Amino acid sequence: MADVKLTAVQKAYGDVRILHGIDLEIRDGEFMVFVGPSGCGKSTLLRSIAGLEDITGGTLAIGGRVVNDVPPAERGIAMVFQSYALYPHMDLYENMAFGLRLAKVPKAEIDAAVQGAAKILHIDHLLQRKPKDLSGGQRQRVAIGRAIVRKPDVFLFDEPLSNLDAALRVRMRYEFAKLHEDLQTTMVYVTHDQVEAMTLADRIAVLNAGRLEQVGAPLELYEHPRNLFVAGFIGSPKMNLVPATVARASPREVVVRAAGATIACDVDGSGVQPAAAVTLGVRPEHLLPGADDNALPATVTFVESLGSSAQAYCRVEGVEEDLTVVLDGRSGWKSGQAVRLGIPRAAAYLFDAQGLALQRLAATPAEAQAA
Repeated sequence: MADVKLTAVQKAYGDVRILHGIDLEIRDGEFMVFVGPSGCGKSTLLRSIAGLEDITGGTLAIGGRVVNDVPPAERGIAMVFQSYALYPHMDLYENMAFGLRLAKVPKAEIDAAVQGAAKILHIDHLLQRKPKDLSGGQRQRVAIGRAIVRKPDVFLFDEPLSNLDAALRVRMRYEFAKLHEDLQTTMVYVTHDQVEAMTLADRIAVLNAGRLEQVGAPLELYEHPRNLFVAGFIGSPKMNLVPATVARASPREVVVRAAGATIACDVDGSGVQPAAAVTLGVRPEHLLPGADDNALPATVTFVESLGSSAQAYCRVEGVEEDLTVVLDGRSGWKSGQAVRLGIPRAAAYLFDAQGLALQRLAATPAEAQAA
């Protein structure tokens, strides 16, 4: 096993900069997930770690060894791509063994490695089949098995579940988590799906336009986003964001005006000036339907039934995007209905004009319940 350390890592294609000085330490045995929107640089960063892309600045070290000029085959890594890239004319055994044969590994060692990997991945009964006879999930397991037999120090996964259907993605998320638990090897995983990131990661690195916005445990990013980008990206459904103006501020609270309502927030208002423009944030699951105090007036535009729960989309005056509210499945809300959406003081987030989060002073409802 090995840690991975990136210091001021940059990547550019001519005058176009893709990575802007990434500083990140991936701990030995950690499951690190890179997440962000399409084009944010997460796959480029992963390929740079693999050596498939040459970095144009900074230092990259694996297991304490600087590998800036080390070829991919000598970095102690194994990579699993979005496409399975299996040899169609070979059975599963030969697909997994092929790389070891090229490396002149003794036959007995190859057999032990392939059989061991296949057992871990529950495909040991399929080894004589060819890729065309397998489901998408089974093919992905073979691709992972091909990486496992190499016994790498670091596994790299580039959106490995993107080609699978929704139900299989859920199942394979469990398989990845179990694989990490069994192998205890450093894993770096790229996805644009923040649900995958939240369910799999020990820590998440959120990237945006080639810059690292925040790194932390899933709950840390969910409960303490550093800025508007992270707040809006992490969480499903995403955080509701409402433009607001400061009415008054103190070190113990900030009161804002938003959509004609007055909302008190348990955040540190030190240095916040009255009339300053801010953004009020509240997660859909924290809104209190029907509350009278500390509430925004809204009109229901659509209700999406999910069985035991529902999501209502509500129009609020002066807000460009409808707010999302998580409801009980039997709420009975209808389109066109006038409602009030209560915001618990402890659940309110405020972001300044630069998009940076003001410090919260109280636990969110989820944190308070955990305590």
